[in-house]
Amino acid sequence: MSAPTPIGRRRLLQLAALGGVAGLAGCGGKGLDSSGSDAEGKQLQFMFWGSTAEQKAIAKMLADFEKERSGTTVKPVYTPADYDTKLNALVASNRQPDLCYMQSPMGYRLAEQGKLVNLYPYFDKYPDLANRLPGAYFWWDKGKTYGTQSANEIMSLWYSKAAFADAGVSPPPAEAEQAWSWDTFVETAYKLTVDQNGKHPDEDGFDPKRIRQYGASAGLGATVWQPLLLSRGINFTDEAATRSMLDTPEAIKVFQDLADLMFEHRVAPTPAQLGNNAPSTTVQLKTRRVAMVIDGQWTLLDLSQGDLDFGMGVLPKYEKPMTITLGGATAIFSSTKHEQEAVELYLYHDNPTKVDLFASGLWMPLEKRYYTDQADIDVWTKNDAHPPEYRTAAIDYTMKNSAPYFYQKLRNIEAIDKVLTPAIEVIQQGRTPAAEVLKPLAAKLNGGLLRGAYPTDGT
Repeated sequence: MSAPTPIGRRRLLQLAALGGVAGLAGCGGKGLDSSGSDAEGKQLQFMFWGSTAEQKAIAKMLADFEKERSGTTVKPVYTPADYDTKLNALVASNRQPDLCYMQSPMGYRLAEQGKLVNLYPYFDKYPDLANRLPGAYFWWDKGKTYGTQSANEIMSLWYSKAAFADAGVSPPPAEAEQAWSWDTFVETAYKLTVDQNGKHPDEDGFDPKRIRQYGASAGLGATVWQPLLLSRGINFTDEAATRSMLDTPEAIKVFQDLADLMFEHRVAPTPAQLGNNAPSTTVQLKTRRVAMVIDGQWTLLDLSQGDLDFGMGVLPKYEKPMTITLGGATAIFSSTKHEQEAVELYLYHDNPTKVDLFASGLWMPLEKRYYTDQADIDVWTKNDAHPPEYRTAAIDYTMKNSAPYFYQKLRNIEAIDKVLTPAIEVIQQGRTPAAEVLKPLAAKLNGGLLRGAYPTDGT
């Protein structure tokens, strides 16, 4: 699953018109009798978003599931745009699918309303469901979880090997223990940034209006700045999730450092320079527009399919090297007439032996064994899509140097987002110092918007 990250990386799911909802039939819709079965047997619906590659992979997975579960059919409901709006409309009209992708805020809301299946009672029966990465679960109360992420993702540092070779610069480390300091990251970006005349930003005559290659691309998305905050020993909020940490000196420096990449050092493109339809990481690296990019591991799918000699490194650090884990949820609606079959499909759809989106590089597994047991690691990484450094730069990095994305755990996050996003955009424009934005922002967040977090362990 392409990770839905409403703050930061461009939104995958923009709320828009309700067009097309009428064509999405719920599990009690036309063609099914009152028992939810057709003439052939039991029928489920699986609603999801994603790229064309993801659509094909999910369709194949559902067809394979049907072959293995005789008597059960699954209708794929591919919804690449206006997803939240359409799903909300289906729920309002009581025509929701049996299973679907879901962003975490909606999932918590529907779970608390009793509209999603609590999967905790299935833990004893299905050990793989019980033994997933701790940060992947969506607990809304003790002993109550509407499930986990559909897949895991982390934030990484991607780079063009050709750009580094041409500059005579050593590539980013692939092991957390050797992660660059922030200063080293900036110094390297200087060496990789050149204008049309081959001059670097710290050389006389450098023309910032005619930059041929930027050293780095990072931006001020939350998936970029949260791991840097973690590296400084803080998070978006305190442990109780009732006080923002954005007004601390540690946070202010992180945000100002990110802004300075663009406006002071001139080693990273501004949002205006990237344009409204910013090219993908693969395109930026392949065209040598940038030399290295901070982006999610999901970009590996495109990188591995392109004619590009790329590498993967760990993020720069301040103190402790850190990344974040994230991913959209999959949930089962309690209205399904075939809960057991829906649970079986739930387990099937994120199984690396059943879905090639793990081996192709889009997804990372959820079960711990796929990060600790070599035979299980080989199942999804022993292929051409995953670079040689993947074991340390992704697998070990996930297990030893990661924390969950705050967006997936905070209560009231949708209201928080409406205040947070426009404030961070002001910093990203480069005209206002980070401190002047973050201090009043923290005051707003502390004024009642921060209402704690959902449990990290519901057992």
